[in-house]
Amino acid sequence: MGKIEEYKPAMALTMIQVSYAGVTLSARVTLVNGLSPRVFILYRQAFATIFIFPFLYFSRRKSNVVISSLDLKSFSLIFLVSLIGLTVNQNLYLEGLYLTSSSMGSAVSNIIPALTFLISFLAGYEKVNLRDIRSFAKIAGTILCVAGAVSMTLLRGPKILNSGSAIPLAKSVLGDILIDQNMWLVGCLFLFSSTLCWSFWLILQVPISTYYPDNLSLSAWMCLFGTIQCAIVTFFLEKDSNAWILHSYSEFATCLYAGIVASALSFTVQAWAISKRGPVFAALFNPLCTVVVTILAALFFQEEIYTGSLIGGLGVIVGLYIVLWGKAKDVMVNQEQMRDNDQSSEVNIHIEDSSNTTTRNRDLKNPLLSKHKSTDEIQTHEQVK
Repeated sequence: MGKIEEYKPAMALTMIQVSYAGVTLSARVTLVNGLSPRVFILYRQAFATIFIFPFLYFSRRKSNVVISSLDLKSFSLIFLVSLIGLTVNQNLYLEGLYLTSSSMGSAVSNIIPALTFLISFLAGYEKVNLRDIRSFAKIAGTILCVAGAVSMTLLRGPKILNSGSAIPLAKSVLGDILIDQNMWLVGCLFLFSSTLCWSFWLILQVPISTYYPDNLSLSAWMCLFGTIQCAIVTFFLEKDSNAWILHSYSEFATCLYAGIVASALSFTVQAWAISKRGPVFAALFNPLCTVVVTILAALFFQEEIYTGSLIGGLGVIVGLYIVLWGKAKDVMVNQEQMRDNDQSSEVNIHIEDSSNTTTRNRDLKNPLLSKHKSTDEIQTHEQVK
């Protein structure tokens, strides 16, 4: 049972990356077919809020637990996290995704582990000692994850799966769009900026968990604040009233899936995983999204898979395993230190109890004598008599 508890954060974060991969592919198709990125984000957060607040209310009512209220400090932190991680991050990411491609969007996001590791080290959340095998494993595994994920996009080599004849099927779904080179660079800049926001978002959840430890309520408030912020942004930037309308069931289904699965549920699970293992551990699973996107794009959109993609995917898996090994060793060392501290405190308590017992036994032998009198004073008093 203890082993299962140790693997729960890893299994949860893996499922989150699968859900993010589904959002990346479906959102790319929906945006190319005419849905505004800002409207998509607004409906995504709105659906997440509509889903999570009733779920929070009935779950708390069933367990007779009151929903945690916000003080000024918690309100400020959650509002800031929602602004950085939801509003700014998602708007930048979807604008970049629209201007580039789904593969570029997933590839650029793979620098999140490196950025999160660097910021966490500067903030003091991660300890690095190059002479320690655990720190070396975390650094090497992070580099291998990022390098493998980038090689999946940049390296080609011999073709393994899908032929050129299947490309028209993808064009019929995604559309035949010619992207200007300048727009491509702007899109890459948007994607890089979104990775910075995502890294800060992961790290800022660490201090929030100390002031507001209820993960489900935290996700609910983030979705609500994100909806309000996205509505304000969309109101000022989206002047066409027709863009606010969902024109097909596929657009509605994409927004609903992104809101419930990739926002409401994923934010709750991710906040719990970060409270258990830290922000770097959560960020290290981002390269898995590229692997899943590549596989699903090959299966459903008939995109080609090359040898470089296969090698890069193996690098991601091996690097992730190395980092997980290093983090598992950290957990074991921390548990041993806590156990040693508990044992030392028990020894101190036992010694104090023993000394108190000796004093009580001495007092019982001479209960009428003052505790401050010595044995010599007693003998002198008897001789005088």
